[in-house]
Amino acid sequence: MICDSIFHRGLGEPEGPVLLPSGEWGVVEMTPETGCVSLISSDGSSKRIVVKTGRPNGMVQDRSGSLWVAESMNPPSLLKAELDGSCEVVMTAGDGIEFMFPNDLAFGPDGALYMTDSGVHCEQFVKAREQGRTDFPIDGKLFRIELEDSTATLLDDGLQFANGLAFGADRALYVTATVTGLVYRYEWNDDGTLGPREDFADLVDHSQSPGFKGGDGLAVGENGFFYCAVVGQGDVTVIDTDGNVVERINVGGDQPTNVAFGPKGSGDIYVTVKDAGTVERHHVGVDGLALLPSK
Repeated sequence: MICDSIFHRGLGEPEGPVLLPSGEWGVVEMTPETGCVSLISSDGSSKRIVVKTGRPNGMVQDRSGSLWVAESMNPPSLLKAELDGSCEVVMTAGDGIEFMFPNDLAFGPDGALYMTDSGVHCEQFVKAREQGRTDFPIDGKLFRIELEDSTATLLDDGLQFANGLAFGADRALYVTATVTGLVYRYEWNDDGTLGPREDFADLVDHSQSPGFKGGDGLAVGENGFFYCAVVGQGDVTVIDTDGNVVERINVGGDQPTNVAFGPKGSGDIYVTVKDAGTVERHHVGVDGLALLPSK
């Protein structure tokens, strides 16, 4: 496995990488000092801030060019941001439930937006982690959002820190839960409902020392394999279509947060690494499965 380079450095806890049609990369920066959506040039040499929001997390782009951002703190909400710097709060609750920690986003086969909510307020989670506590309540949730009328349906709850999500080559929905270290699979139905939650894969390398580690963001290759950032473990774990670990790609930090595939034909993945403040590029020899667009 070849790590081509550090594509860009000096970011404030990066997350949510999105390859734009221009070849630029959208990322979010989560530190209190940054708290912004940024654009990195196609060659990785420069960056500009698009808009400051608070503590943005996951991000996707729709076919009109708008960026949809899971804002975890200011307030916990779904944001719509434009490349000209305009930004609006679209939703702070769904299905009668106040958002606590919107985390990641993915468009589904139906054009609806699917969102994880980690199920604990960010400030409480960070404070508890600093104190070494694991007894704080977490009720992670999964929502389906119709953007046309800003309505949401709760699809699942009780997830232990719901985090990354992606639709697989089989059109099923896959979701990581960081506390359990598992990837879950849900059969997806044409009406937007889901089948029962199934255990699909364990991302944690149990030969390592224990600690807080588990799945974060993930992306899917054309071969159907899952490339999963494992925060606290310092790698991107590759899972095959049967849920087996086939490779672990080490990164230059302990906290990779998300993965996205590069331009078609490149065979590269781009990985945001929170503690290193970088976007890394790794050659994996496969392109990404085409992302599903909004309606």
